[in-house]
Amino acid sequence: MHRGIGADDPRIEAGPAAGIHRAGKHGQREIVAGIGIEHLAQPRLGAIERLERNHGYHRPHARASHRHVARRRAAAGPVMAVKLGYKASAEQFAPRELLEFALQAERLGLDSVAISDHFQPFRHTGGHSPASLPWLGALAAASSRIAIGTSVLTPTVRYYPSVVAQAFATLACLAPDRVFLGLGAGEALNEIAPTGVEWPSAGERLRRLQEAVTLIGTLWREDRVSFEGSYFRTVNATIYDRPESPPPIWIAAGGPKGAAWVGGHADGFIQTSGKDPALYTETLLPAVAEGAIEAGRDPAALTRMIEIKLSYHPDVAQARRDCEFWAALALPAELKKNVDDPVELERIAGEHLDLAPSRFICTNDPDEAAERIGAYVAMGFDHLVFHSPAADQAGFLERFAAEIAPRLR
Repeated sequence: MHRGIGADDPRIEAGPAAGIHRAGKHGQREIVAGIGIEHLAQPRLGAIERLERNHGYHRPHARASHRHVARRRAAAGPVMAVKLGYKASAEQFAPRELLEFALQAERLGLDSVAISDHFQPFRHTGGHSPASLPWLGALAAASSRIAIGTSVLTPTVRYYPSVVAQAFATLACLAPDRVFLGLGAGEALNEIAPTGVEWPSAGERLRRLQEAVTLIGTLWREDRVSFEGSYFRTVNATIYDRPESPPPIWIAAGGPKGAAWVGGHADGFIQTSGKDPALYTETLLPAVAEGAIEAGRDPAALTRMIEIKLSYHPDVAQARRDCEFWAALALPAELKKNVDDPVELERIAGEHLDLAPSRFICTNDPDEAAERIGAYVAMGFDHLVFHSPAADQAGFLERFAAEIAPRLR
């Protein structure tokens, strides 16, 4: 099966695939069908390989430099500018301090601020966990320009979808055209402790998320909504304060099935950095594009947001030490799967501190940072949200804005 590629992807230079976004719905399906043919001479070729062999497709090099990306984009014609954002790490800082960092990011010219929505942090010692919804309300009132939202919130266990719909409608009234709703299927760490729920399977979590998104969208469009789903229901529910334009919904997905659904139903796709490049280029981004095409949508219209983990400090050794607070992020899946206690997660992560820097770009060289960040732009991500592990967030923001951001604009 073909997995399509976004129109703004600098890898597409020629061939039928390059025209897929200019074709009508019928034409798109003809192109998809043509790309997806399994010729007898190449029965085992995947979608990417067929595009390369038959249609002039060029996959990106994982370490493409920012200069190379700029040259490729210039050759391909005008594209949407890359947006740069700040990840407000609620697991590491108290709410007022975190608010000051977010406002500093706006003053320094960044485009967005995204906050995680966790009930518990990844570590007990020194951890924080301010509630994202009131915090975003404070940021909406105090800021004037930046886009603000969650990365990500789970609307299916701790929250009921109708409550999420109401909260983000209110936020969008406070900050018109500046709010996005970033969603995910959830983690045991954040949902079991406050609810005592039996943790659902991955398949059920995805189904719950799909149903929640449907209900949220319906409540933003209609009055007196009576909804009867497999997991959620409402009876004559109305959200009385709604913005003129509803917030875009961006959704995180870690596998091809979820990514394809995002492409067909959401306004944007969310990922995190530091994984195998092939996961993005061979699986997730093509699945998003395919899902969009199958739904008759333009893949190029979707936001592709990625949280980039960047530890940037004049002392590289300090940059690596800063990552230790976030050591849990680097743990293999089998060590942290279904761990719902931050004390236990901290203990496990403490036994593997050597892995902590592996999820981060650790450097004191702005050119190296821009080159490694540029690899994600080459993959097709157009909204980069930067997560620093440093205790000195103010210092990181100043250095980033002065030394790295200009290399990415």
